[in-house]
Amino acid sequence: MNGNGLDDRLRRWEHHRVVPLRIIRGDATSPQAKGPKIIAHICNDLGGWGKGFVLAVSHRWPEPERAYRQWHRERSDNDFGLGATQLIQVRPDTWVANMVAQRGIRTGSGGPPIRYGAVERCLTVVAEHAARLSATVHMPRIGCGLAGGRWERIEPLVIATLCDHDIATTVYDHD
Repeated sequence: MNGNGLDDRLRRWEHHRVVPLRIIRGDATSPQAKGPKIIAHICNDLGGWGKGFVLAVSHRWPEPERAYRQWHRERSDNDFGLGATQLIQVRPDTWVANMVAQRGIRTGSGGPPIRYGAVERCLTVVAEHAARLSATVHMPRIGCGLAGGRWERIEPLVIATLCDHDIATTVYDHD
């Protein structure tokens, strides 16, 4: 030991396995994995659900939209807002994470609607749920469609919050 704990830190680091981020072609609403799964996606803070990936979610399951709209309607009595995450079970082994990380729906003077800090907070909550459920996480390139985000800014958040915490994560590029 050299007195500053470096040897201990190196030993711990060697045992810490980082799971690489998988990016594949496919449909994030049909996760390619066995066992418990969480499908993560971004919602706006206006209560609007009608364009983008949410349509694919609603096509498969009605519960996430219903839960999101109720969460927004009752927002004066709950945690709905930027950075909040709602987990909805849609099958015995599958949950959908509604992550509020988009401010409004249009690009304006404040730039695109994506809020990177909110993305990070949401993904941290998803990571906690995934660890508790021993689940893998699946998502489209969150925040890069209607929210106007850049994958170069979102990918490091996904890696830091999920992959670096041993949570197998797959991003799906739709055909």
